[in-house]
Amino acid sequence: MPVPTSDAAAPRTSLREQVFARLRAAIVDGTLEPGERLHDAELCRWLGVSRTPVREAIARLELAGLVVVKPGSSTVVSPLDQRAARDAAEVAAAMHELATRSAAPHLTEQHLQAMTAANGRFERALARADVDAAVTADDAFHRIPVEVAVNQALGDTLEQVTPLLRRMERTRFASLTGRASVAQHTRIVELVAAGDADAAGREARANWLTLTWEN
Repeated sequence: MPVPTSDAAAPRTSLREQVFARLRAAIVDGTLEPGERLHDAELCRWLGVSRTPVREAIARLELAGLVVVKPGSSTVVSPLDQRAARDAAEVAAAMHELATRSAAPHLTEQHLQAMTAANGRFERALARADVDAAVTADDAFHRIPVEVAVNQALGDTLEQVTPLLRRMERTRFASLTGRASVAQHTRIVELVAAGDADAAGREARANWLTLTWEN
């Protein structure tokens, strides 16, 4: 589909990050489709910014594997790459295992209730085939252990690989295959509540590796 024509400007605070985040979100949610050619002028009009932050964002998106840049020729949204997604899933699985194991002793009843509530939203979103809501709820569930773990390197790594996975998960969550995650989420909460941090970490790892098994 063509680049949106909205004239809405990106917020001026942390402009580089705002432009990067908006372009990344547009790629992840499919607004900018795989194989679509990106033109600086169109992106600048859409975002209401100059060329510099757009080019900086494109460079970061290339590093993240979300666009392919041919210098002096074109920039296109990367196709969905099963191998790249599997590689990213393996890294994300290891990071979420570490996050869950590290956070487990510090997760309070309030944290577990928030994770359970997020899983409930996730299940309901899957039931009505609301992919956007499913992704948002899944993010909310997994974000809690990551934040409680307080490991900057872990968070930075997930920031790099998660967008690739979210593109794949949109396909997965649109089908019945994503529903196994509901039970896995429930099991993670149960294991944390039982004080078994290692088993909870292994379950978190298995949850993320379902992407490699089902795609």
